[in-house]
Amino acid sequence: MKNVYYVGSGELTFGILEQIINKNLKLELAPEAKDRIQKCRDYLDEKIKSQKTPMYGITTGFGSLCNKNISPDELTRLQENLVKSHACSVGEEISPVIVKLMMLLKAHALSLGYSGVQVITVQRIIDFFNNDIIPIVCDRGSLGASGDLAPLANLFLPLIGAGDVYYQGKKREAMSVLDEFGWKPIRLMSKEGLALLNGTQFMSANGVFAMLRAFAISKKADLIAALSLEAFDGCLDPFYEGIQKMRPHQGQIDTAANFCKLLEGSELISREKAHVQDPYSFRCIPQVHGATKDAMNYVASVLLTEINSVTDNPTIFPDEDKIVSGGNFHGQPLALSYDFLAIALAELGNISERRVAQLIMGLRGLPEFLVANPGVNSGFMIPQYTSASMVSQNKMYCYAASSDSIVSSNGQEDHVSMGANAAVKLFKIMDNLNHILAIELMNAAQGIDFRRPAKTSPILENFLKEYRKEVAFINDDIVMYKEIHKTVAFLNRVSLDFIDWQ
Repeated sequence: MKNVYYVGSGELTFGILEQIINKNLKLELAPEAKDRIQKCRDYLDEKIKSQKTPMYGITTGFGSLCNKNISPDELTRLQENLVKSHACSVGEEISPVIVKLMMLLKAHALSLGYSGVQVITVQRIIDFFNNDIIPIVCDRGSLGASGDLAPLANLFLPLIGAGDVYYQGKKREAMSVLDEFGWKPIRLMSKEGLALLNGTQFMSANGVFAMLRAFAISKKADLIAALSLEAFDGCLDPFYEGIQKMRPHQGQIDTAANFCKLLEGSELISREKAHVQDPYSFRCIPQVHGATKDAMNYVASVLLTEINSVTDNPTIFPDEDKIVSGGNFHGQPLALSYDFLAIALAELGNISERRVAQLIMGLRGLPEFLVANPGVNSGFMIPQYTSASMVSQNKMYCYAASSDSIVSSNGQEDHVSMGANAAVKLFKIMDNLNHILAIELMNAAQGIDFRRPAKTSPILENFLKEYRKEVAFINDDIVMYKEIHKTVAFLNRVSLDFIDWQ
């Protein structure tokens, strides 16, 4: 791949997307993609000349205005008016990385050659990406019905010289940036505005970024839970390979294998136990963390199908001489999957908070609230409250956005997915989850220090050594929110790539 990714050269994967994001790769439009795009555009131009019957969104209005025929001399105005009128996203500005993912995913979808756009239109999207020209897009306004109409309209307004962008750290009018590069606004041809605005790229870009974060969070949840198991003087038996084979869910098998690897060589886990078994929040880690992994893998498979699909409308089939109006822009597959992912991620926080509660109860030789002089000191009493409040809030965010639908476009769009809302709330859950896991790490590290001089495994000892450079053992009460913030920052920057994960 080197420093360039060729859009339209093959299917996108999470690995490719992660490289593009993290290594700041530049994009180029693959030659075969240019050929596909041009072939479809040429076909559409000829079709408009020869066909007298209306073609939705090409020679007609949009949505409930599909019965309004448009004259040939107004086709460009029709498409530009579409982009302008639909640019209604409001709320908080989404992050530049998600905006760039939206541009990449749209360029890839258009490169497949079924959308009828001009090559220059796709090229200009790539130019924006490569030069870090970031259109301003907000997080609210999409129903996930005819795709992500409002946010995609805001994304592509700058192509026609309208709207605002961030460039070189400053908010600027798009036209001034186009002038700086010597670019003329794109003159949209028939179908192009619809091709840009129909599609699931807002939902998908948010989902891709959320998915990449979720994979990392899942690994951190395993490692931190292993530390908690050690701090609680827990048992390794529930992670025995034979148990997992008796109920062979892949996520469960992988989680148990991760724990055996993380705890290999630990003095604490191998010493004789005075207790027969652990509470479910420890004993059932393979089942709970594993089910989340399985859910994540399912959602990832749906998302990979989506980002490699054509999701605008109508779809143009030059080889079959067909232009078909359908519903590939409907976000239901993503909406349902994101709601599933929300529940799965929230459960990692739910079980994490329960482990924290067990650690502060004064059980198994640990002092109450994990402080040497409880009473004078409250110790780790209130971080558990904070964790519990975020667990409760995540349950609220687990409300299924996909179970809602509001009729729009004068009844033409009478069922919508709300997939954009399902996507956006994933980040609220993950932000809470980061803090919940940070609080568990604080408690687990404190508990293990009370077990000294006994040691945990080399992997976990090295991790704790790095953590203790940032957050020290707490002897007497201190201002705790600062320690939580430092722990979150540590988890955000620490790499666990040195571990051979399942």
